[in-house]
Amino acid sequence: MAATWLKRAAKTPASNEGTARAVAAEIIAAVEAGGEAAARDYARRLDGWDGPIPVPADEVAQAIAAVPAQARADIDAAIANVRRFAEAQRDSIRDFAIEVVPGVQAGQKLVPVACVGVYVPTGRYAHIASAYMGIATAKAAGVGHVVACSAPYRGGPIHPLVLYAMHRAGADTILTLGGVQAIAALAFGLFSGRRADVIVGPGNKYVAEAKRMLFGRVGIDVFAGPSEIAVIADRSADPELVAADLVGQAEHGHESPAWLIALDRALAERVLARVPGLIEALPPTAREAAGSAWRDYGEVVVCDSREEAARIADDYASEHLEVHCVDLPWWRDRLVNYGSLFLGEETTVAFGDKCSGPNHVLPTRAAARYAAGLSVHKFLKPLTWQQATREGARRLAELTARISRLEGMEAHARTADLRLARYFPGHALPLGTPVEA
Repeated sequence: MAATWLKRAAKTPASNEGTARAVAAEIIAAVEAGGEAAARDYARRLDGWDGPIPVPADEVAQAIAAVPAQARADIDAAIANVRRFAEAQRDSIRDFAIEVVPGVQAGQKLVPVACVGVYVPTGRYAHIASAYMGIATAKAAGVGHVVACSAPYRGGPIHPLVLYAMHRAGADTILTLGGVQAIAALAFGLFSGRRADVIVGPGNKYVAEAKRMLFGRVGIDVFAGPSEIAVIADRSADPELVAADLVGQAEHGHESPAWLIALDRALAERVLARVPGLIEALPPTAREAAGSAWRDYGEVVVCDSREEAARIADDYASEHLEVHCVDLPWWRDRLVNYGSLFLGEETTVAFGDKCSGPNHVLPTRAAARYAAGLSVHKFLKPLTWQQATREGARRLAELTARISRLEGMEAHARTADLRLARYFPGHALPLGTPVEA
C-alpha cells in the first residue's frame, strides 16, 4: 500500500500555540483575583463593551421580538432536531440494579450536573447553531441551570438571532461576555452566582486554551482546536461537491485544516483545480478565511487502496469525515477515528453543523482517537451504589479480607473482620494471614 501527497500543509493546528497559552493564563489569573470588576475591564478593553453583562429579561424580550418569523421557525426546527437526538441519547442509557452475588445488589443512577456554562463564539459570523448545540443538549440531560455567554457582536449587544437561539434552547442566564474572560467567569461563578460544573462550546485558540487550563477545576467538552474536515473520495465522487465541502469548512477560519484523501489521482487533481475558484467566489470575509486555511493547512493525498485511505483517515482522526465512495457500509464499519461521520454525497458537514441533530461540538487535533463529541453523557454522572444483606456481606467480607492482606492493607482487612465477627460470631473463616510488618 502507498500514498502520494499532491499538497502538504505548511502549518499544523499547533502553530502559534504559545501565544494563546500566555494570554489565557494572564486573563484567567486576573479575573480570578479581580472578580467581576476584572472581567468587566477585559470586556471593555477587548470587546469595547461597557453595557450590562447579565442580559436583562426585558432586553431579551425586546431583541427576540424583532427576529423575523422565518428565522424563528428555522431556528426552532433546528433546536427540535438537536433536542430530539439528545433525548434519544439520554434514553439509550439508564438506571439499573443487579444482584452481583446472592445478597449483594449494585447499581447505577444517572445524575445531571447542577450547572453548565455554554460558550457561544462571536467573530466574523453569528454562530446561531453553537447556541442550541450546547444549551438544548444540556437541558435534555436534565441540567437545572445553564449559563450561556457570547461576546458583543461587532461592538453592540449579542446578535439578536444568537440571543433568540439561546433563549429558545433554554438558557437560564445569558451574559454579554466573550473570550477568555467569559470562560473564567463561567468557571468562577461571576455575574450569575453559579459556578459551572462543566463548560462547553467552541471558540478560538484563546478560548480553547482557557478551557484547557481550567480543566480539572471544571469539566469541559473537548480540547478543541480549529474546525477540520477530511473527505475520502473515489472515482465515483463528484469533484464539484468534494471541492465545495472542503471549502465549506475552510470558511470557519484561517487555521481550519481541510484534507482530501483520494482513491483516484484524476479526481484529486480536478478537486485541486476547482478549490481556488470556489474560494475566490466567496464574499470577502469567508474568502479571506478559506483562502488562508487552504493555503496553509490544506492537504491532498492519493491512496492506492481503500484500506490505505481508511488508515490515513484514522491517523488524521478528523473532526468531520465525509465519505464520497461506493460501498458505504464498508467505510462505516471500517472507520473508527472521527468526530462525526457523513456517508455519501447526499450528506455534508454543513447539515451536522446546523440542524441534522447530532452535536457539532466535536474533537479536533486527533483527539477523536480517544474522545467523542458533545452529548448528554457529558452532563450526566453515572453514579454507582451498593447494598448488601448480612449473608451477602459474609461473601464479600471473606474475599475482601484475604485480598486486602495480600496487598498488605491490614486496616482494610479489619473492616471486613469486624463485620464477620458481629454478624457471624463463633465461625472460623479463612481471612488470610494478618499483616505484621
